[in-house]
Parts: sequence; C-alpha cells; structure tokens
Amino acid sequence: MATILETAAGAGCFNTLLAAVEAAGLREALEGPGPFTVLAPVDDAFAALPPGTVQTLVDNPPQLARILKFHVIAGAHRRDELVEQAEWSSLEGAPIPIRRAEPFEVKNATVVSADVICDNGVVHVIDRVILPG
Repeated sequence: MATILETAAGAGCFNTLLAAVEAAGLREALEGPGPFTVLAPVDDAFAALPPGTVQTLVDNPPQLARILKFHVIAGAHRRDELVEQAEWSSLEGAPIPIRRAEPFEVKNATVVSADVICDNGVVHVIDRVILPG
C-alpha cells in the first residue's frame, strides 16, 4: 500500500493539491505515520476557484497551510464512520459539516470517491475546495 501523498501522485488528478502541500510546507507531515483522513480536492476543484486564487495562496504559505489543514481530520475515518456525526474537527481547528444523507457531502463539496485506503490514513476525493468559516 502507498501513503496518502503517493496515492495522490499516482492518481494523476491531484497535481494542484500536491503542489499546494509542497508550497505550504506540509509534505513531511502528510508523509508521516498519521493516521489522517484527507478530503482531497481534484485539480478541477482548484481550477474552479476565482482566477488568481491559487497563485495568491501559493504566495501566502501560512494561509495556504490553513486552508489545506481544513481538508484534514486526525485519525483514519471511513465514510460509514464520518456520517455518524454531523461535523468533525479539522486539523485547522474549524468544524467540517458532514451531510449524513445522500449524496455524501463535506461542507459544500460532494465526495466523488470515498474510502481510498492508504498506509497512513484514508482519502475521500471531493469535487470542490472547502474553506473554513
């Protein structure tokens, strides 16, 4: 099995996320033993942000790190466990609301692929970048 970041790299649809993790200085943390639950936006999710947003975030690593940490929950949580609670605390500190009915959603994003099991956690692929607040 592969780590979360190795799995993301192999998928080919998380290039922006991987570049953002690098720019924010979070690679080492996400390569660690975890476990983590990562809500991973696909490249199209980043592309859907207003023009210039990604570059602005890359130019501001602390803000970028804050947003990326909002996509991570401590522990390895599969879909069936996530939907047992209405919200979960992100590593950023803000709560992430979970839709407990179909479709499976986290905040304002739909989970397009759940329960991708990795050596150091679980990945849930989402169709939008989620923001705290």
